[in-house]
Amino acid sequence: MTAASHDDRSDPDRVAVRRSALRIGWQVAAVSAGLVVLIIGLVLVYVLWQSSPREELERHPADATRIFVDSDELIGVLAVIGGGAVVLAGVATWVIARRAVVPLGEALRMQRTFVADASHELRTPLTVMSTRVQQLQRRLDAEDPNRTVVAELREDTRALAAIVDDLLQAATTQDAGDSGGPGAPGGTPVGAELERAAHDLQVLADERDVRIAVDRTAAVVTMPAMPFRRCVVALVDNAVGHAPTGTTVDVTVTVRADVVDVRVRDHGRGITGIDPARVFDRFAHGSPAAGPAERRTSYGIGLSLVRDLALRHGGSVRVDATGADGTTFVLTLPRVVTRRAGR
Repeated sequence: MTAASHDDRSDPDRVAVRRSALRIGWQVAAVSAGLVVLIIGLVLVYVLWQSSPREELERHPADATRIFVDSDELIGVLAVIGGGAVVLAGVATWVIARRAVVPLGEALRMQRTFVADASHELRTPLTVMSTRVQQLQRRLDAEDPNRTVVAELREDTRALAAIVDDLLQAATTQDAGDSGGPGAPGGTPVGAELERAAHDLQVLADERDVRIAVDRTAAVVTMPAMPFRRCVVALVDNAVGHAPTGTTVDVTVTVRADVVDVRVRDHGRGITGIDPARVFDRFAHGSPAAGPAERRTSYGIGLSLVRDLALRHGGSVRVDATGADGTTFVLTLPRVVTRRAGR
């Protein structure tokens, strides 16, 4: 197997395009085969009807020309012709479908290249920004009241740099499930990270008169703290962006046997304009939320990164429910199970 063929088979965009072409080809081929079988069936019915004893005994004018055909041979010929037509239709539709989805594959490749280039270009200014924030932090006195704000700004800069790294990795990694690595040795406390994410996003929520309510929990997940927090921030930020004014975004936690479910629910109008199963696709987004205060634009990247991070660390994310009373996302991650001493 050549390197090029290996890259084609491992590139998720090319695999998706080829699967789409194959699915379209099968569907069109099935319709074409059905039409061929229908036509041949009608011909066979007509031949059998003309071969009936009553039709054979029917009187015809003396000058009429009659052609006699062996019905068995005719059926065999029609079967061969029909089979060849079905195969030809299948091959033709497969070739046409592959050519038809070539622009889609090229668009996906250009999107991936753009994300990789943009992420690469952002890394340098973010590194400079982080360095300057650290310098500012060192120059402040221990009693300076601005130290808390600067410390939060430094943490936000680190989180932004990590998001850019995730974008770069998502654009260049062939398979999100191959680059996860082990989780945090001691695990990540879910409750503490949820509180931090809610505290950071409450600034945005206050502009919309939305409150973020978070469960208290002692659960611990195996995903490292930074990617876990980015997942939660993306889900809560999405919920805040679709929550009507004066409502609450609820973040609840359910602990099961070996996993932890983090549910994020808004009380908006639900996912519209797109299949809920596709909201995690890169650059996919539904209809914008309604209302005069809805001015934020979604570019369909945040939720796709959540899916990539969840899969990379042995978890998953899904739309649990959506409708006129709101949407609920569920982030499921492996949890750290504490063993009792002596067992």
